Amino acid sequence: LLIVPFLILNLHSEDVGSTRLYFVNASLQRLTYSSSVGVSLPCPAGGTPTAILRWYLATGDDIYDVPHIRHVHANGTLQLYPFSPSAFNSYIHDNDYFCTAENQAGKIRSPNIRVKAVFREPYTVRVADQRSMRGNVAVFKCLIPTAVQEYVSVVSWERDTVSIVPGNRFFLTSFGALYISDVQKEDALSTYRCITKHKYSGETRQSNGARLSVMDPTESSPSILDSFQAGEVPAGQSVELPCMAAGYPSPTVRWLKDGRPLPSDARWTRRLTGLTISDLRQEDSGSYACEVTNSFGSKEVSGALYVIDPLRVTLSPKSLKTGISSTLFFTCAVEGSPEYTVAWYRNTEPIVPDQHISIQGSHNDTLQITAAQKSHSGAYQCFASRKGHTAQDFSIILLEDGTPRIVSSFSERVVAPGEPFSLMCASKGAPPPSITWTLDDEPVVRDSAYKTSQYTLSDGLTVSHVNVSSPAIRDGGVYRCAARNSAGSAEYQARINVRGSPRIREMRDITAVAGRNTFITCRVIGYPYYSIKWFKDGMLLPDNHRQVVYENGTLRLSDVQKGMDEGTYLCSVLIQPQTSIDQTVHVTVKVPPLIQPFDIPSTSVGKLMYIACVVSSGDMPIRITWHKDGQLIVPGSASGVGIETKEFMSSLQISKVTLKHNGNYTCIASNAAATVSWERQLVVTVPPRFVVQPNNQDGIYGKAGVLNCSVEGYPPPKVMWKHAKGIGNPQQYHPVPLTGRIQIMFNGSLLIRHVLEDDRGYYLCQASNGVGSDISKSMVLTVKIPAMITSHPNTTMAIKGQMKELNCTARGEQPIIIRWERGDTVIDAERNPRYSITINKKGDEVISTLKLKPAERGDSVFFSCHAINSYGEGRGLIQLTVQEPPDPPELEVREVKDRSMNLRWIQRFDGNSIITSYDIEYKNKSDTWDHKYTTRNISPTNNQANIVELHPACVYSIRMYSFNKIGRSQPSKELTISTEEAQPDGPPMEVILQPMTSQSIRVTWRAPRKELQNGLIRGYQIGYRENGPGSNGQYSIVEMKATGDSEVYTLDNLKKFAQYGVVVQAFNRAGTGPSSTEINATTLEDVPSQPPQNVRAISVTSDEAVITWAEPPRLTLHGVLKGYRVVFWSLFPDGEWGEMQNITTTREQVELRGLEKFTNYSVQVLAYTQAGDGVRSNVLYIQTREDLPGPPAGIKAVPSSPNSVVVSWLPPLKPNGVIRKYTIYCSSPGSGQPAPSEYEANPEMLFYRITHLTRGKQYLIWASAVTTAGRGNISEKVTVEPAGKAPAKILSFGGTVTTPWVKEVRLPCSSVGEPTPTIKWTKDSEDSTIPVTVDGQRQILSNGTLVLRSVKAEDSGYYTCTATNTLGFDTIIVNLLVQVPPDQPRLTVSTTSTSSITLAWIPGDNGGSSIRGFVLQYSVDNTEEWRDVFISSSERSFRLDNLRCGTWYKVKLAAKNSVGSGRISEIIEAKTHGREPVFNKEQPLLTHINSTHAGLNLQGWTSGGCPITALLLDFRPKGTWAWQSLKANATAQLFLSELREATWYELKMKACNSAGCGNQSSQFATTDYDGSTIPPINSAHEDRDDVKKLFSIGSPVILVTLGVALLFIIRKKRKEKRLKRLRVCVLFCVLSSKNNRSMDTPVKGPPQGPRLHIDIPRVQLLIEDKEGIKQIGEDKAVAPVTDTEFSQSVNPQSFCTGVSLHHPALIQNTGPLIDMSDIRPGTNPVSRKCVKSAHSSRNRYSSQWTLSRPGQSQSTASARTLTSDWRTMGSHGITATESDSYSASLSQDTDKGRNSMVSTESASSTYEELARAYEHAKLEEHLQHAKFTITECFISDSSSDQMTTGTNDPADSMTSLSTPSETGLCRFTASPPKPQDYDRGRPTNVAVPIPHRANKSEFCNLPLYMKTDPFFRKQAELHDPCPAVPPREASIRSLAQRAYHTQGRHMTLDPSKQQALTLGHSGLGSLGVSSGTATLPQRTLTMPCSNPAATASTSSTSSNPTGSSTKMGGSRDSLLENSSSALGRLQKQGVGAYSKSYTLV
Repeated sequence: LLIVPFLILNLHSEDVGSTRLYFVNASLQRLTYSSSVGVSLPCPAGGTPTAILRWYLATGDDIYDVPHIRHVHANGTLQLYPFSPSAFNSYIHDNDYFCTAENQAGKIRSPNIRVKAVFREPYTVRVADQRSMRGNVAVFKCLIPTAVQEYVSVVSWERDTVSIVPGNRFFLTSFGALYISDVQKEDALSTYRCITKHKYSGETRQSNGARLSVMDPTESSPSILDSFQAGEVPAGQSVELPCMAAGYPSPTVRWLKDGRPLPSDARWTRRLTGLTISDLRQEDSGSYACEVTNSFGSKEVSGALYVIDPLRVTLSPKSLKTGISSTLFFTCAVEGSPEYTVAWYRNTEPIVPDQHISIQGSHNDTLQITAAQKSHSGAYQCFASRKGHTAQDFSIILLEDGTPRIVSSFSERVVAPGEPFSLMCASKGAPPPSITWTLDDEPVVRDSAYKTSQYTLSDGLTVSHVNVSSPAIRDGGVYRCAARNSAGSAEYQARINVRGSPRIREMRDITAVAGRNTFITCRVIGYPYYSIKWFKDGMLLPDNHRQVVYENGTLRLSDVQKGMDEGTYLCSVLIQPQTSIDQTVHVTVKVPPLIQPFDIPSTSVGKLMYIACVVSSGDMPIRITWHKDGQLIVPGSASGVGIETKEFMSSLQISKVTLKHNGNYTCIASNAAATVSWERQLVVTVPPRFVVQPNNQDGIYGKAGVLNCSVEGYPPPKVMWKHAKGIGNPQQYHPVPLTGRIQIMFNGSLLIRHVLEDDRGYYLCQASNGVGSDISKSMVLTVKIPAMITSHPNTTMAIKGQMKELNCTARGEQPIIIRWERGDTVIDAERNPRYSITINKKGDEVISTLKLKPAERGDSVFFSCHAINSYGEGRGLIQLTVQEPPDPPELEVREVKDRSMNLRWIQRFDGNSIITSYDIEYKNKSDTWDHKYTTRNISPTNNQANIVELHPACVYSIRMYSFNKIGRSQPSKELTISTEEAQPDGPPMEVILQPMTSQSIRVTWRAPRKELQNGLIRGYQIGYRENGPGSNGQYSIVEMKATGDSEVYTLDNLKKFAQYGVVVQAFNRAGTGPSSTEINATTLEDVPSQPPQNVRAISVTSDEAVITWAEPPRLTLHGVLKGYRVVFWSLFPDGEWGEMQNITTTREQVELRGLEKFTNYSVQVLAYTQAGDGVRSNVLYIQTREDLPGPPAGIKAVPSSPNSVVVSWLPPLKPNGVIRKYTIYCSSPGSGQPAPSEYEANPEMLFYRITHLTRGKQYLIWASAVTTAGRGNISEKVTVEPAGKAPAKILSFGGTVTTPWVKEVRLPCSSVGEPTPTIKWTKDSEDSTIPVTVDGQRQILSNGTLVLRSVKAEDSGYYTCTATNTLGFDTIIVNLLVQVPPDQPRLTVSTTSTSSITLAWIPGDNGGSSIRGFVLQYSVDNTEEWRDVFISSSERSFRLDNLRCGTWYKVKLAAKNSVGSGRISEIIEAKTHGREPVFNKEQPLLTHINSTHAGLNLQGWTSGGCPITALLLDFRPKGTWAWQSLKANATAQLFLSELREATWYELKMKACNSAGCGNQSSQFATTDYDGSTIPPINSAHEDRDDVKKLFSIGSPVILVTLGVALLFIIRKKRKEKRLKRLRVCVLFCVLSSKNNRSMDTPVKGPPQGPRLHIDIPRVQLLIEDKEGIKQIGEDKAVAPVTDTEFSQSVNPQSFCTGVSLHHPALIQNTGPLIDMSDIRPGTNPVSRKCVKSAHSSRNRYSSQWTLSRPGQSQSTASARTLTSDWRTMGSHGITATESDSYSASLSQDTDKGRNSMVSTESASSTYEELARAYEHAKLEEHLQHAKFTITECFISDSSSDQMTTGTNDPADSMTSLSTPSETGLCRFTASPPKPQDYDRGRPTNVAVPIPHRANKSEFCNLPLYMKTDPFFRKQAELHDPCPAVPPREASIRSLAQRAYHTQGRHMTLDPSKQQALTLGHSGLGSLGVSSGTATLPQRTLTMPCSNPAATASTSSTSSNPTGSSTKMGGSRDSLLENSSSALGRLQKQGVGAYSKSYTLV
């Protein structure tokens, strides 16, 4: 049975504890069930305590039990049993029911529930054939018969027996239609079926197969294929409005709502199937239209959509308890759809309006009850209904006696005048009462004296107050509160006394009613008084028991008597002992009427009746009236009643009594006192009689029948029915049991709702009412049986080809006709010989037999036998199933593997018999089926099977059989299948492991044996795992493509010094083969990655400390621990670091001895392995202990007067502690004093005056320092003699002073002497001294101190202070060292990998302060997001890890010292290993192609060493513009679907990784729908079309492009013009005067030629030739620069220059020209951003090159030095003669170049770059005798605003050329020698600086700070060592040698290969160069003059050892050593290649 569950949905109550009635699942209003299952329906209502549950029909009839059909259980469940179709009864099986629940709270009913049984009946579904155009849309609909359409739904569609999965081109709509989009020709080859399922019976049906006719597109207007109609949909659900149209061109769809386009709403989705609206809302209602349009017409479909909100009812109040006579209002609030009706019920009965009840409102939604009675209690329900949907709510009302009662009141009190008081009175009643107030029987009126209020609480309590704010005497008296409602009234009173003179208010006369109680109040006001007394007729009351006098003076008269109590009463109030006041009141007594009781005897119709009503007492006049049943009796003929009334009597007379005189008669008497009544009933009796007598009648079995019997009489007769079974004479009557099936109707008839056969027989109708005798009448009920089928098979089987009989047994009233039907067709056996029908009678049954000869497959349908007689018709439904052997299965191959295949099959028709098994047969295609292999008895539950043990790459034939109990099917269609490749069966061979680094192992192996490869080996998987402790044992897998028979792979990113096991597996297209035997190898050792732990330092003594530590964690050693290294250095008070020292040990403790005393030390500890030093520990600081100080560093003693001297001294060089004081000793030799005199000085004082000495006597003076450890060593002793006049002496000391830049420095020069000396400061400049001028930065104080503010690098030098007086002079020399930020490091790339770049660097000049560390910055090349890495100062290399594969990175490095961060190094670029993906040409691009799909082989892509991250595909039909794009996984195979058949396609594939993207393109053509290929496209016509399209689309693009290009050219030309205006003239043309000298610097020694200084702060080499790019070094490339101005046809008068200038403005930025450093091949140089710089932004070191003419001695050489000082340009320009040829040499005195602290490059990098340039030229053998010509130089002013990036202002910004921050690009040309040069035998060599070590003389003549260069070499030719120098200069050099600590990396030229380099430069001033420079080797290079008339001059190699020297920097290994490719190209060019250009940037 179907059991309907319920859930409690709502619960109405005041609270949970008082819940009485409730509903469960009140929303259930329809129940449909299957007749073969039945249903159980619990009652939707219930109650607590347990309610009585009953079921009713919607008509109100009770439910009765029908055996085996319907039954109501005791728990209220209605059960309907399964039944046959012939037993269907619409009264039972298709009707409305409701259930009630009743208990003491009331009775409620559920909404009507429609219960409908659906029984099994035959139906068929079908699909009609459709037509569609190719590329259009087709619509298939499943046609379901209307009779079952409500219960049958489409569950799926099939295409050629394969279920259609929605998606791609196939769509299933929510209403069961199938849409096919983009119809193709192959769609016509399939059949389409729909599958339906019956909702209740579960039966499925399959439709016929429909076909689709596909036509070629023809132009047509749209036609509607599917549309929608008006409908209602509940809110919150979704609805689909179909709109499908066909036409060509394909129509467009436009949706409208209410005539307007659809608003934007995410709930509305336009799909191919139509418009879908989700989450429907009320506002979605409206008229919807779908417009379909193409160029040939339009169509429209419209319909109205109504969104219906479900009805929701709320009835208020929910529950109410109130009193009788209340007025009640019920409001029924209905939400939801507006169209509804409202019905009201009370206790399940419809409410009918009457005098108490009224229904109001536009929808009858308000119910009002006035003067509610007790009977109005119960459950009230409001039902709202709309189109079969009903909602309800109910309320429980309880009416009680609501007579008011006083629950709280006030008491009597006394108040003073003006004392406010408040009185409260609370009453409760139902309905809530209203309270009124009186004072001495007078109403209390709300005014200024009285304030009244009243309110009702939630519990119904009414509270009222009277407030008197300022009472007077008149406000005293008796206050009474009266509570009244419709149920009655209640009163309470009490006296309030207001103090004052008493008096009595005027009293009114009283009328009393006799027999009742009366109160008389003495209205006394004022207080106090003594007593109140009452008198009547002079007698003090009370004088009997009916009189009572209360203390407050009130007199009560009980049961008032007229004679005794009527009269005048006196109230006397005693206000003083002898004084009283009084007042009278008259009482009148009225007597009410008294009716003498009477009775009315019963009578019968037609008799006379007299009734008298007599009033026995009462005051006259008395009025008497009569009422019948509450209505006034009007005497007359109409009523048949007469009334006669006298003074105190009235009589009622009825002349002829009839039945209408039955009723209650009331006599009412009234007078002035009261109204009384007396009521009695008049009963008129009538004996019973038949109105309708029973007659014999027939009843039809199963139908309802009524046995008529109607009687009347009074009292109403009681009817009883009796039954005697049998048709013969009745034997004995028995009362008919009254059940739900049999009931007596209100008129006495007997209703049998369901006639049964047992109901036949005699029935007796008997009536009685006690009047007269009973009456009765009998009748006979004959039950007629309608024709019904009593026996038939529901289902039966038949074997195809055999005869089958179908039997059907019927019974019923004869005659019975039996008719057979097949489906819906009546079988005519006479016309169809396959059928024969026979009929046999057996008793009252008729048996009909239908024979089928023979049975066919088409007979598997429903057969029905129909039995018909005069009383009804019965039907038997027989489902015949014809069984036969099954159809062969439809076999398909699901998967083919190397040695197995997976088969799947679909068993379409099983022969109407369960499949019992399957057999599969297969064989080699070349064999016959006699040699087959068979797999038998496959389970019928399987639809797939695996065939195993096949051979790879073999071709097999396969077929299949299916079996049922009838037999075996035919063989299936034979399939031909080829097995796939198998994975390799053998492992790779000869696997060898070789550790490469600490994190990499190289693996080499050979491919597996050929016979075990099982296909083409496509790659290998290398599995590796760590075999050390703690490893998880899991292999990590890497994969690589196969390249040949031998393979190699390097495993990276391994753990350091860890053992790894490696296995290798080969794989082919099928999979991976077995792995090789695991081989172990250990990665190389590496440095420890963590420092030692728990490092501690303890100072033991003043020069010893102990350092202890613990071993680093074992996992971080990465090798065998060799020992530890303790690194320590001192920290001096001035912030400088001492020399870094280290101690190596194997212990975990070390003693540091020989430390400086009382010195701070930084200590670090590291562990080291074979690989090197590990990570240092954090810096640990320790200070040694104090000790005795050293002697003062210097001491002076000078006379200051005849008897005093002044002593000055310097602090000890090693104070060894805190100096506490100084002790000065003074001793006179020969004086005889045993001990010297001692004087003490504060530690802050460094001088002391000793007085009281003897003039002319010599004294020895010395000093010592004192610390807490004691007195230190004494200084040297000086002798002094006091004198009256003394020569000038300086107390201050000379020496070296070190200071950071931009600080203020004070150089003291305190002097003494008589007369007072004068102070003069000078500064050494080259070979001369310059007086120190006082300006804003320099100041000389009165005490001789020189103050230098904001010192810069150029302030460094030797300062001399001279004190002079007439008697002599004294000098001190102070060497000032200005510390600056460190110079830029030289950064290079050492190694790279796929994820790392290893960098190395050489630090630059430390700026005079120890380098504290390095900051490494790196970023991806195309971004400016720099990341910082902080590196220790001791490191010289670093590896950047976790980088992106195949990516260019920019890296720069800066050093940091105590002054700050230095200049950033060159930005270098390096690329990690890896490249963009490449498609393997050996791989097929397309795996297969059919008419709509194409398979792409994505595994053909090789990663290039970097994993492929994205793979993009674009394809389009050839000749179209729009591309379709797809993203795919590179490891998978991709299918392009929904392609057009017989169409050529263009395909573009792009695979990307972090290194870039690779592209692959192709063309392919899909096949025709029948699989045939198509020819290539005739491209002539299409090309013309493409040209037209391209022209139409490309024209505007070309115009825009041309405009942009023109704009770019204009901007470029304007920029070139600005640059040309700034070009510097050719040096040879400008050097007009050889004797022109610098205006700045005086020159000592022999005269020299003009020298030009060129500042080359940043030089890099760009070498080009006419063939393109020249590769330089490992990872450097240059781009060719072409310019007609640099060609061979240059005008000889063109400007020439020798060197380029590129002066970046700031550390992080460079100029606007092209930076050619590390440019990648094939790319354009990157234009750097230009930054404005100030005029003072000069390079840190100036590079100076001297130009000298070859062949001349040093004394006569015309040398020109190129410098960056441009201030001498203009009128002081230098010109050169036409024949001048010059050699280049580096000036020695480079210290002068320290002229600015804002810089970007070091000179050393410049020298090295120039050295590389000339080394490269040297390697070009063809240029060994070449002439170098400087062709042109571009100079731009980066300091001007106009020259910054993005400036287009053409104004010339070079108003002054005094700025040193120029940027430039220069070019020189090396030309091969002419033949005559060789003839002369004077070959000219290229000047190439060669690194060497200087000899002794060279070392002496180099700048002092260069003398520690570790790279100098000794030379074979030694000259005069270190010539003598003046003592002063020697002392200066000595100081300088101690002061400079930089280690410059500078080289000198080899003296064995001296040549002169002739260079030219224009417009440059000259500065003098010292003649003391060392001789440097040169190679002579001759250059032609720029004058057209000049001829090239050559010079032989100079042998003069004293010529100008050139100093260049260079690395030991040239990056250009192996550059021989240029030579090869040059040789190929032959004689025509006359020159080769070199560009210097």
